Amino acid sequence: MDNLVIDEADPDEPRPAGPLFVPVRLGSAGGHQLRFMRTPLGVRTAVGFTSERRLTAVLGSTQSWIRLAEPALRAFSEPLGVTTVTVDPQLTAPAPAAPRPTPAEPSCSRRPAWDPEAVGVLRVTGAAAAMYTAVAAIHGILS
Repeated sequence: MDNLVIDEADPDEPRPAGPLFVPVRLGSAGGHQLRFMRTPLGVRTAVGFTSERRLTAVLGSTQSWIRLAEPALRAFSEPLGVTTVTVDPQLTAPAPAAPRPTPAEPSCSRRPAWDPEAVGVLRVTGAAAAMYTAVAAIHGILS
């Protein structure tokens, strides 16, 4: 009785049999790094698939993978703060696309886009523009 080990795992919880197909990516030092995903609630999770066919159905045929048992996957993930392992996820969201460059605003066809004579000139509109124009006209007459 002294050497009795109690397994705290839920016996009804399905456990994958055998090593998992775990997606990886090439690391900066040349080795493989685990690819982590996010759950629908945004929690980071390690991912494993029970067959290569299931992995390629979700992540594509170009996805690199390694074989790891679930306890090994958990052991590698936990020091990185990832405590959840998802087995055979059904779908993933596509990677975010790069933002498209915004087209440049077309310039007025009557004048160039940048007027070198207008550098440093205050742009005035509305009633203030009419007053500014009247004052400039009076100064022109008196000069």
